[in-house]
Amino acid sequence: MKHVGINGQLLSGSQSYRSAGVSGYIGQLLAHLPAAAPDLRLTAYVPGGAQVAGGVALQRSEGWDTRSPWRRILWEQLAVPELVRRQGLDLWHATVNVAPVAGRCPAVVTVHDLSFLRYPEAFPVLQRLYLRTQVLRSLRAARRVIAVSAATGQDVMALAGLPAERIDVVPNGVDAAFGVAPAAEVAAFRARRGLPERYILHLGTLEPRKNLVRLVRAFGRVRVADLADVKLVLAGGKGWDYANIYQEVSRLGLEAEVVFAGYVADEELPWWYRGAAVFAYPSLMEGFGLPVLEAMACGVPVVTSNVSALPEVAGEAALLVDPTDEEALAEALRAVLSDGGLARELGVEGRRRAVRYRWERTAEETAAVYRRGLGLAVRPAAGQNAA
Repeated sequence: MKHVGINGQLLSGSQSYRSAGVSGYIGQLLAHLPAAAPDLRLTAYVPGGAQVAGGVALQRSEGWDTRSPWRRILWEQLAVPELVRRQGLDLWHATVNVAPVAGRCPAVVTVHDLSFLRYPEAFPVLQRLYLRTQVLRSLRAARRVIAVSAATGQDVMALAGLPAERIDVVPNGVDAAFGVAPAAEVAAFRARRGLPERYILHLGTLEPRKNLVRLVRAFGRVRVADLADVKLVLAGGKGWDYANIYQEVSRLGLEAEVVFAGYVADEELPWWYRGAAVFAYPSLMEGFGLPVLEAMACGVPVVTSNVSALPEVAGEAALLVDPTDEEALAEALRAVLSDGGLARELGVEGRRRAVRYRWERTAEETAAVYRRGLGLAVRPAAGQNAA
């Protein structure tokens, strides 16, 4: 039985740099891979204290404190090659963009996006330099590359120069926890959390790529159109270069109208979506855009960008706008907030689209990539995630 090692170091539910979408991706893979790959021996290497569902064998990096990015990078580059040698791994899955330089065995690399190449100005200099050198090196050296969307796969071909035959597009899924709930329960949650009756929700790290300054400006335009009861809720941890978001709120005099909710625990996340009147996600660049899918699964109308992978994920179940056009963004938000029929239609269509994305299928397709990387026969697929 071939032995596959899986990098789970970015698995965490804590309020930190780990708690973005890649942690959920890793957790869902580890939960569903055992059923998808009974013919493979799977070992996940996770940080101390990480909670993992499912039957994947775990090895905790107790001797390495990987809570900081730089210590995690050192673990990946120094400890992993020795793990590969000592434990006889046949394949290494680098779940977030970067594989070891001295890998000692073939690697599968999941690339979530190449935003550091598309929007380099949105990254600190050292982070940009690290990503440019190490991600491109990892992709070019990988036996197989998993792209989380067709748009990301196109970027890998265009920006990293990889041929299409080495790339497998494996979309993310949406957890069954995301779904509709009775209106009375949703209202009770809003009351417990002190949330307004009507709010625009954005969920994501506060950083330049999320385009939140323009969202704040668009919200300012919305409030003067007989929608003064609506608030803007920005949920998510502070990333890099977030101060200008607060400055724009202050400049526009919206301190009482914009709620900075901070990190939202996983178990409460569906309720924050359900309580929203509209979910706004005007990101400049996304490799997939999982929050869009989660919001749609909860029956919430979505306004998102018409660039990168977001149209691929949303399809015709959301209003798509140019993320650099503040007036277009404001108009789309205003339309959903003022037209109950449109909001209901988007909510219904979003739910229909979201059910096509399943983490079970993501795991099955990932296991098929492992088999390709190992030169094994690939089982026929039972179906495909939506593209």
